[in-house]
Amino acid sequence: MPDASLKIQGARFVLTLDPQRRIIQDGTIIIEGQRIVQVGKASELAHAPAQRVIDAAEMVVTPGFVNGHLHASYAHATRGIFPDDLGPAYLSNVFRLQSAMTAEEEYYTSLLAITELLKYGTTCFLEPGSTKHLDACLQAYRESGCRIIVGLHMVDQPNAIGLPVSTTAQAIRAMEETIQTYDHRLDDRLRAWAMPFSPALVSPELLAAAKRLADRYGVGMTLHHINTSQYVAHCLQQHGLRPTQYLESLGVAGPNVVLAHCLGLDLSEVECLARNGTRVVMCPTAALKGGTGMARTALLPEMLERGVTVGLGTDAGNNSNLIETMRSMYLAAVLYKDARQDVSMVPAETALELATLKGAQALGLGDIIGSIEAGKRADLVLFDTRRAEWRTLFNPVNNLVYGADGRSVHTVVVDGRVVVEDHRPTFVDEWTLIQKVQALGEGLLARTGISYPSRWPVV
Repeated sequence: MPDASLKIQGARFVLTLDPQRRIIQDGTIIIEGQRIVQVGKASELAHAPAQRVIDAAEMVVTPGFVNGHLHASYAHATRGIFPDDLGPAYLSNVFRLQSAMTAEEEYYTSLLAITELLKYGTTCFLEPGSTKHLDACLQAYRESGCRIIVGLHMVDQPNAIGLPVSTTAQAIRAMEETIQTYDHRLDDRLRAWAMPFSPALVSPELLAAAKRLADRYGVGMTLHHINTSQYVAHCLQQHGLRPTQYLESLGVAGPNVVLAHCLGLDLSEVECLARNGTRVVMCPTAALKGGTGMARTALLPEMLERGVTVGLGTDAGNNSNLIETMRSMYLAAVLYKDARQDVSMVPAETALELATLKGAQALGLGDIIGSIEAGKRADLVLFDTRRAEWRTLFNPVNNLVYGADGRSVHTVVVDGRVVVEDHRPTFVDEWTLIQKVQALGEGLLARTGISYPSRWPVV
């Protein structure tokens, strides 16, 4: 539960991300319950009372970071086992491992993923439907205090990657029941969306039905959207449209639709997104490790220029091998500068917006999180700048985007509750949890017979 009142006092800088993008030097934030009630100069709020006071001297305070696409329930149990060049066998083995996981394994693996997220400043994330045992994982969401969007990814077409296939009717029913059961739980920190897996693996009937569910229940819809050359050719042959235009033709477009990855789009598809207000989450950490040629196949600057709402994600801890939203923020800021040989591409300020306010807006949460303003939920990150990578400190946005990482996160607040304090999670014994997940992962690999030994000898 949050403290009745909390005062974050005398921060070196508060990066508000408010409409004026104010950076308050020597700033103080007053929180009552779950919400921010005042933001201003420390001198102006010196006498404001609070049940608890956090001394933020030499801290930079930011909104909580938002990860718009992160598979949290399975990757940590077998993290790092896959060779870089595994190829198509990668996904089929991922889903084979996922299908074998028990409720206990998903609970502990999810809790470890959330612990990592929170420790490194991510306070809100979207889990794109890979969690099988939501009832068990609900306890992890409750204990950690995170803010999360969940669902069940559904497929009704045969596929080569081992995803279980439902009938269209079963898939629609499962998505609707998930929304009815989990939306607006945990003091409204938990939301539930419709989550067809991808247009390549889902019938047009299921795609359209998922959008109708999102509209009916006032929730969102997300799906993987990667335009491989083969899928583009298929769409052009079958529908006379590119993939994003095909979705629009089905009515699967609009501000409550979030397309993840968005690799392989052309300019006509960017115009389509801008026209219908569909939102995007890009995962540069996964794209670069997967060798996708992201700067060529993901038109981030063009999307931003045309007003498309874009957030950032990391995908899973066993393909990008990291889930720190700040790493995606850094890559968004530097990748296009190099690829386009133009240092004006995606300024540091824009990258920070993508990881906070724009990320929140992409998930339909921009009215409650993403900036430090009175009336918004108190999701905050305090960075300790008494570290070499932060100094010297004159422009805190540049230091944060280009120099810092999650290791300097000192304190994290979600919904007014302190969940990380002095670099340590307050809701779990981290080392005990790590040992538990290590043992569960070893058991999972033994049970499935999946093994990819190190290429170098372990002696």
